[in-house]
Amino acid sequence: MTLKVLVAEDSQDVAQVVAFGARMTWPDCQVAVAVNGSDALRRFQAESPDLVVLDISMPPPDGFEVCRRIRETSEVPILMLTAYDTTPDKVRALDLGADDYLTKPFDHLELLARLRALVRRTTRPLAQPEVDFSLADFSINSATREVRIQGDVVPLTSTEYRLLEELVRHAGTAQPHRVLLEKVWGPEYANEIHYLKIFVQRLRRKLDRRGAESLIRTRRGEGYQLSASEHP
Repeated sequence: MTLKVLVAEDSQDVAQVVAFGARMTWPDCQVAVAVNGSDALRRFQAESPDLVVLDISMPPPDGFEVCRRIRETSEVPILMLTAYDTTPDKVRALDLGADDYLTKPFDHLELLARLRALVRRTTRPLAQPEVDFSLADFSINSATREVRIQGDVVPLTSTEYRLLEELVRHAGTAQPHRVLLEKVWGPEYANEIHYLKIFVQRLRRKLDRRGAESLIRTRRGEGYQLSASEHP
């Protein structure tokens, strides 16, 4: 299957760099470029891309709003581009549903690495055995990548799913922050603690809203732990 990439960036130079990086990574991929938020939303609906790269500061609606609207209907991997190396912008991007962000100007090799990491999270590593786990009304099936609570499917992004699956594989045992970051995001993310905190918050919101309260526990000084019993 040919990978489809949507790049929403009003700077032609930056858009060309991202498009070139995508084609370097996946030579047969199809790249569509949008120059503003309205065009990005229109192209997203028309072309159903497999990967989205959004500039935060493009003409309205900006990247934050485009990300929010995409997340209303899709769990497609999203990489945000920002010209500001500030924590609030990064946190807001991740909290709205982005999977990763990159500060401009960026190194071409870093761009390639992050694009590859995003797509890698959409598939189960070949070395990983399948896992089936159920607890009360919660269940997960790694063969189908389905998470259900009270029989209803819980929509998760690829990164959210990978994090939850990693916790499930070690249910009942606290997993250190660094270990989770390396296994889910990759070794280059080992010190990005804010990624982990935000994604745990996102998982808790989705799971708790559907009746799986306190499924993911914080173990102070140890890390995060998925409950292995109905009464953690």
